[in-house]
Amino acid sequence: MLKKLNDFLAGLPMTIVAGVFLLLDLIPHLTEEFGGIPVRLSFLPFDPAWVTIVISGIPLLYLAIWRIIHNPGISKISSALLICIAMFAAIAIGDLFAAGEVVFIMAIGALLEEATTNRAKKGLKNLIRLAPAKGRRLKEGKEEMIPAEEIRQGDILRILPGETIPVDGTIITGETSVDQSIMTGESLPVDKGAGEEVFCGTINRFGSIDISATKVGENSSLKKLIRMVQDAEKKQAPMQRIADKVASWLVPVALLIAILAYVFTGNIVTAVTVLVVFCPCALVLATPTAIMAAIGQATKHGVIIKSGEALEKMGKVDTIAFDKTGTLTYGRLDVSDLIIFDETISETDLLSLAASAEARSEHPLGKAIVVYAKAKKAPLMEAAAFRMTAGKGIFAEVDNRSLLCGSEKFLKENGVSIDGEVQSTLERLRTQGKASVLVAEGPKSIGVLALSDVLRPEAKNMVSRLSDMHTRTVLLTGDHRKTADYFARQAGISEVRAELLPEEKVQSIERLQAENHKVCMIGDGINDAPALKTADVSVAMGSMGSDIAVDAAEVALMSDDLSKIPYLKRLSNATVKTIKVSITLSMCINFAAIVLSLMEVLTPTTGALVHNAGSCFVVLIAALLYDRKFETTC
Repeated sequence: MLKKLNDFLAGLPMTIVAGVFLLLDLIPHLTEEFGGIPVRLSFLPFDPAWVTIVISGIPLLYLAIWRIIHNPGISKISSALLICIAMFAAIAIGDLFAAGEVVFIMAIGALLEEATTNRAKKGLKNLIRLAPAKGRRLKEGKEEMIPAEEIRQGDILRILPGETIPVDGTIITGETSVDQSIMTGESLPVDKGAGEEVFCGTINRFGSIDISATKVGENSSLKKLIRMVQDAEKKQAPMQRIADKVASWLVPVALLIAILAYVFTGNIVTAVTVLVVFCPCALVLATPTAIMAAIGQATKHGVIIKSGEALEKMGKVDTIAFDKTGTLTYGRLDVSDLIIFDETISETDLLSLAASAEARSEHPLGKAIVVYAKAKKAPLMEAAAFRMTAGKGIFAEVDNRSLLCGSEKFLKENGVSIDGEVQSTLERLRTQGKASVLVAEGPKSIGVLALSDVLRPEAKNMVSRLSDMHTRTVLLTGDHRKTADYFARQAGISEVRAELLPEEKVQSIERLQAENHKVCMIGDGINDAPALKTADVSVAMGSMGSDIAVDAAEVALMSDDLSKIPYLKRLSNATVKTIKVSITLSMCINFAAIVLSLMEVLTPTTGALVHNAGSCFVVLIAALLYDRKFETTC
């Protein structure tokens, strides 16, 4: 009941009511303090400031008492306690306006902080939904669908094309291509055969396979992925307010100065004035107002910042780790090279033959070739005798020509000779991180089509600008080493960690943090969620990225524009600097007001007005941050 009352009084509607009544009380005080004729609000049977004191003072008193009871050690002493002391002291000498003003400013600060620290809902429920509900178990020669939780280690499971693999296991029979993007972020399905491992939550794209379950239930890869997100979420401590960090010494100092002021002057009003001007309201406002302004500015440029803590931490980041697929690259396959081994045909002929043969293929490489051929308006012919070998390649007859399209291994198995020129070409393409589809007619290779993910054009300039800001860049990817090295060179990233599973990405970030680096992780996939949660601050590619990655991250780039990363860093740096300037200014104003209070120049009311002016300066400085111009494109 008390908690509900406290939340009601601390809400925006009641805080507005408190502000209106404080304003009503300000009018007679202004006329009286500055020599005018006091204007009394005779239609009210009580001082309007009482309404402000009750509305804004009760939540503050509740907070101060709660911290005294529940907080350990010196953290029992908080800024809320100091302001409550000042409030009661001002009430004791009859200066209700001063009492109402200090608690009202704190109520405004609490609302601003709450507005900037509300986080988007977490994506854990979506991640949990990815876990398959059932599996097809083979028992005594029969197939039976059973709940995934009933699968035991050693059970034989059959996985049909298009089905999600329900547990970790080893392939016993069959060949296929498996979409492992949930685990590794790889843009291409991985060809798998007997003896190779498959993981829970990954998708069997083509051939039917039988697997032996090796890790089931809570031990499966997907369950471990979910646990890592949960564990990393628990490690995220809420931002501790700056005013509370200094309250452990601020409260005793304020009380000591107030007591000494009373002892040496004999004037209780002077002591109360010291307590009023000592209240750290401007200090409390410095962080949330600057962060609110910066979040507003970022939103205008398509950068969604979910919490003030993320923005504050981004200003301290010195290392940025990137995922590759869908982050540095577009995450889609395009034909990058057409290489001829038979001089009797042209590049257009090769593209036309390969696309015609692949037209009935379901493999992503085959589909990409067909899309490219249509875009280039290459003629497509009807294929006959189409036959696909899952995970390896296809056979088709096109224009009375018998064609094989697929991997080097597939062509060799079908009697195609791979000579030195073809071998060296394939090796060169591999070092460039490209996938290759060989095309053969009879026993001879006639050409190769290379496909590659595409680096975002702004990536290189973005990395260069981060380097100019003395920010280290690292590539963390599940892709093969050669692919990772190729794209890292293209982007200008010198530090590469490749072939990483989700837990290994987490370990890489933890190692960087152990070296006292503040790490930002940028990713787009489900497999990036644990790393995003582990990093000090995280950024997700919003428009293409998975819902889980966006929910796991603290910042989302809604346009998938990497040029916004240097902008985000500059904005964060400026925000941290603004907060420091505001805190310094508020401390200087407080110090000057204390001196004037000891000289008996200020009364509790005028002291409250000076104190309020300091808070207004802090808000004004933060407002300037909202309209500051930052370079937002590379």
